Amino acid sequence: MPDTVRVRYAPSPTGIPHVGNIRTALFNWLFARRNKGQFIVRIEDTDRARLVDGATEAILESLRWLGLDWDEGPIGKNGDEKGEYGPYFQSNPHRLAHYSEIAQQLLEEGKAYDCYCTPEELSDMRKAQQKRGEPPKYDGRHRGEPSLRAKHEAEGRPRVIRFASKVAGETTFKDLIRGEISFQNSLLDDFVILKSDGFPTYHLAHIIDDRAMAISHVLRADEWVSSTPRHMMIHEALGWNPPAYAHLPIILGPDRSKLSKRHGATSVLEYRTQGFLPQALMNFLALLGWSFDDKTEIFTREQLIEHFSIENINKSGAIFNTEKLAWMNGVYIRDMDTSELTTAVCERLDRDLPEEISRPLNTAYLGRVVPLVQGRLKLLAESRELTEFFLSDDLRYEPALLLQKNMSEDGTLQALTEAEACLNQLPDFGAATLETKLRALAEQLEIKTGQLFGTLRIACTGSKAAPPLFETMAVLGRQRCMDRIARAIVLWRTYTNRI
Repeated sequence: MPDTVRVRYAPSPTGIPHVGNIRTALFNWLFARRNKGQFIVRIEDTDRARLVDGATEAILESLRWLGLDWDEGPIGKNGDEKGEYGPYFQSNPHRLAHYSEIAQQLLEEGKAYDCYCTPEELSDMRKAQQKRGEPPKYDGRHRGEPSLRAKHEAEGRPRVIRFASKVAGETTFKDLIRGEISFQNSLLDDFVILKSDGFPTYHLAHIIDDRAMAISHVLRADEWVSSTPRHMMIHEALGWNPPAYAHLPIILGPDRSKLSKRHGATSVLEYRTQGFLPQALMNFLALLGWSFDDKTEIFTREQLIEHFSIENINKSGAIFNTEKLAWMNGVYIRDMDTSELTTAVCERLDRDLPEEISRPLNTAYLGRVVPLVQGRLKLLAESRELTEFFLSDDLRYEPALLLQKNMSEDGTLQALTEAEACLNQLPDFGAATLETKLRALAEQLEIKTGQLFGTLRIACTGSKAAPPLFETMAVLGRQRCMDRIARAIVLWRTYTNRI
């Protein structure tokens, strides 16, 4: 391993980053931090036709949210950067000039050539190859014909520069995960390295930048395995030693097909919107293709850094299991410090609650509510559903829910009215007192405790599924509970025609 590990995350801003893309960033970040190296962010924005407004900001925001800090790269919306190896945008004129210079060098050395094929000619070429049962690829028709350059330019044909690939033998490289891999050179074509708009393709640009930025290791998606022979040829043509390559396993959906939107959210920022915690998503993504052993699943950030190694990255695809992610997020929520979770819940409720609930929210009051729901929360997005009845008295439920199994209509009315009187006489409104008195009331009414408690749960919360009844009532307070029971009595009388 080189003395200094330098890795890069080099996304193309052609869309919002998906989890597979960010998993690549995470593995690079962990490798850098484990080896006390540098993690560089570089924006590969040479595919001008596919650029998406806001994509670069979304990429950087995704990294920030997950806590993947970078040592070099863009740091602001105004093109600000940090690091000694910039610029970190490939579209920067300084970078473009360097790509053009290297492409011209390869031309002059006979290792690349001008190609003037029109889009129509390329399309006809592919169709003819497919008709003959051949794999579609460029057939090298403009290789070795510089005498026609003036004619083609006079015709106004688009010009690209193609690399002159080897036509015989094989290209072999060592992958740090998969071992030695070989490709027959006859299967490769003369690929474009500089497009007609003057921008380089990925094949040329990333090699030049990796060299300029002293990148030691390239950890990237396995879809680039088949392109690596091309990259090795370019390194050889330029007389450069390539960095070490490691191609990460593909992420699959539960049906073992490539992960896509039909499997659920695929954007990291979508998961933030849904209420996942960054530390839980980081933990989950780290286990997509890497493992420490066959049993440990929960890791702190520091433990991931301590244990991460390329040797423990799997070759086979990793299954993205949304249910497991939700379970893991619940584990993290249950383990959170209550005050920290209260802050997160307040932020979520401030955004999700209806406008009629007054702001600012009472954080001290919510500090008593959150411990009651902490064990049931799997996503922060569930905060409103589990806590709204603590904050709004506009309870909406079907009156029939007040009637418990084997209870009569008169018995339900009696339970509500007796409970109202009982609560009014309590010396204090703590959970212990509530439980003692209400259990005694159920015995007095000769009904099961579950029947009384079920009716009161609906009356006080509007829901069958609520936190522990007595603790909930204690937090709601005496007056609020009595008001809600009084409204339940009116509702029940109206529903049963007992007005």
